[in-house]
Amino acid sequence: MDLDAWLGRLGLNPAPSSLEEIREALRVQTEQEHRSQGDGDTEWMRLCCVQLFHAGLLEDVLRIWRAKRASMDAAASIDVQFLCGAGLERTKESLASQASDEARKALRYLEECEAAGDFEDFTVAGYLKRCAAYYGTQP
Repeated sequence: MDLDAWLGRLGLNPAPSSLEEIREALRVQTEQEHRSQGDGDTEWMRLCCVQLFHAGLLEDVLRIWRAKRASMDAAASIDVQFLCGAGLERTKESLASQASDEARKALRYLEECEAAGDFEDFTVAGYLKRCAAYYGTQP
């Protein structure tokens, strides 16, 4: 399936029943990209991250983080803001409450990006509009 078909079928705001399919697609692409840069489809990874961002579930934060960290291309394709579908503060609180090294690294990265101004005027709704404009769809 190509990206246009995926987007046409699921949209940017997928039904909750589609989230497992999106997570699985992201997992597969992340593993391929991590194994060898270019083996995964970073545009597909990005779209899956946008869809999970739209769902705004904290359980997806580290999944998106792993995708972002899969390669240099993935890091450039997947916006740090995609980690924050539940909001910046809620995401930071959630990561801070977890004991894993992965969560600590993600939190440190978020805080560095915030200090650098990457979250200036950030709102989930505003970022959803930006994503919709990127994909030429409605938020």
